[in-house]
Amino acid sequence: MNTVSTVSGSDTLAPGARPTGCTNLKLRQLMRVVTQRYDAALSGAGLKATQYALLSCVVKSGPLKAVELAELMRMSPSTLSRNLQPLLAAGWLQTGQGTDARSHLIGATPAGAAKRAEAQRRWRAAQESVNSTLGPERVQTLHRLLDESLALMTA
Repeated sequence: MNTVSTVSGSDTLAPGARPTGCTNLKLRQLMRVVTQRYDAALSGAGLKATQYALLSCVVKSGPLKAVELAELMRMSPSTLSRNLQPLLAAGWLQTGQGTDARSHLIGATPAGAAKRAEAQRRWRAAQESVNSTLGPERVQTLHRLLDESLALMTA
């Protein structure tokens, strides 16, 4: 059954009605499909979507502490640590000395910056595919709803 509902006002709830279904399930289902599309595109660069996002964040933000990177990525320190390992092992990211003996900074290597540039072309193709499938207006609306929801859930 392939039904597409709009994100316009035509699907508004009647006064007093409550949403039905599990928001978590619906988000996970969408994430699986979207992640598969990005993973397929990025596989040619040897990256998964999660790895590309992490590498991009480090390349754009410059060397930063793990706790700062975890905050930017909105992930737990343990999840960050697991996701960093393949990027460190590949030589795309490196850890360096921080401002004191106990702190370390995570930065991109030249090979990491080059890998990100290679993967960015593939990421762009995946993004264009999503835009084409969903339509630019729906993607913009989805981004807005996700940003607003994330702000509300983390307030």
